[in-house]
Amino acid sequence: MKKKNWQIKLGIFLIILCIPFFLIIPVFPFMELEAKTKITLSTVSLIIGEVLFWSGGILVGKELFKKYKSYFNPKNWFKKTDQGEEQSE
Repeated sequence: MKKKNWQIKLGIFLIILCIPFFLIIPVFPFMELEAKTKITLSTVSLIIGEVLFWSGGILVGKELFKKYKSYFNPKNWFKKTDQGEEQSE
């Protein structure tokens, strides 16, 4: 169980760590850099973010990964959950 525990913690850490790499991408066009440098930074940031996200997903496992992935889906942000269904489960 301890082996699984550190894998889950590392996986969640990697998933959270990927967020700044995605959030910085819209900032690059407003920086005073050459166009080639902006494109390179955006691409590298996107690749690093994707690698971190999917590596974390592999470590946390299928069920937990689906749970955290649903938190990041904007369609689920404002859904109301039925309290009666959650308590009966």
